[in-house]
Amino acid sequence: MTASLTAAGFAEDDVRERARTGAAAVFPPHGEYGHRLFGARGDRTAASPGPLDPLDALRLVPPVLMPHRLEKLVELAREPHYGDVDLTTDIGGFRSTAPVYVSAFGSTQVADSGLGAAASRQAGRLGIPMVIGENIVPTVGYTGAAATADTGSGGILARLRAYESEVPDGVGGIAFQQSTEDADAEVWNLIYSAPSAQNLLATGRLAFELKVGQGAKPGLGGMTVVGTETAARLAEHFTTEDVFGDGKHVLRSSSPGTFTEEILRQQIRFMRNNYPRARVWVKLPPGRDVRTATAVAWEAGADAVTVDGAEGGSGWAPRPFFDHVGLPLAECLRRVRAWEKSGCLLASGRMWEGSRVAKALALGARAAGLGRAALLAVDENPDDGLDRLLACLTLELRLIISALGKYAPAALAPEDVWAPGTAQLDG
Repeated sequence: MTASLTAAGFAEDDVRERARTGAAAVFPPHGEYGHRLFGARGDRTAASPGPLDPLDALRLVPPVLMPHRLEKLVELAREPHYGDVDLTTDIGGFRSTAPVYVSAFGSTQVADSGLGAAASRQAGRLGIPMVIGENIVPTVGYTGAAATADTGSGGILARLRAYESEVPDGVGGIAFQQSTEDADAEVWNLIYSAPSAQNLLATGRLAFELKVGQGAKPGLGGMTVVGTETAARLAEHFTTEDVFGDGKHVLRSSSPGTFTEEILRQQIRFMRNNYPRARVWVKLPPGRDVRTATAVAWEAGADAVTVDGAEGGSGWAPRPFFDHVGLPLAECLRRVRAWEKSGCLLASGRMWEGSRVAKALALGARAAGLGRAALLAVDENPDDGLDRLLACLTLELRLIISALGKYAPAALAPEDVWAPGTAQLDG
């Protein structure tokens, strides 16, 4: 029977694990929760190793003739080089020192174990924007006072204060994400009136991000693993289910929320009317109608729309979603680029080095979000791991942009990338 199953294309180890553990096999091993991040290629099952990421398959192609380089030569009165590339970028109403931002960390143990605050300090010091993720207040409280041994000790205020204490004047900014449960906890009202947020608010460096969905789990809400004590406390606000059967760990799931074109439009208008001094960001999952949703958000007045590709990592996600649910980021960007009245488009999903960021920028993104990569960097070195990661990434970007004969991220265009086996992607 083993031979016939294998010949039929089944992965024997995966089938046997499902037979042993039941519903728990839908998720990665729960004993690893809080100690690692999921969604990388190493988390693929034997049955689904995952196709090549379409964005990785693209090649950056410099031209032979470079009129922009000549313009730069005339401006500088010398031959330009990669050090002349200016990476400063406007991101959703914020001024950033580079075309990157730190994307959302929510209430998972990975982010709540001190890494979230450490990442906030480093992002602030670097002068790049940061998104503070959802479900922190409903899970651990506004200050973290509701935390227990299995949820960590950090609150949303700790991340805000860490960022605000380090960010230089004139650059950076924080976007606070809100989910359905966050709305019930009035997170945006709390932040809008928080003393620690007033400097950012007064200088136009505070935003609220409406979370419509995410790349790792499109169509689902946030998921984490909590202990039984915490599960009992959160059961009123979240869905909790004992899928692991060990009497110690419980799956906690949040609501994905319900959106139509009109609901999205009205929600953005509500944000603009009720929080007039805050920027408005919207985060979309990699859905098939991502072009329509992006257009609705921009027309309603969103300062930035984030498209989170299916390659996005996660603190916790069902295994089938890693490879089989959601559009790849490259396809999301292709669909959104077809809309003529483009606004500020942000892209996230397995961003960690300069060439991938450059490809996303060439396909229409204004900046790229560092999610799992930022947390891994901070985990490696809580003092300056993110600084070093960004130093590497920005050097790669300057080299690539210069090689393409351009000297600003906004100058990148579809003409700069090529997909093997196709004609030049020149728009």
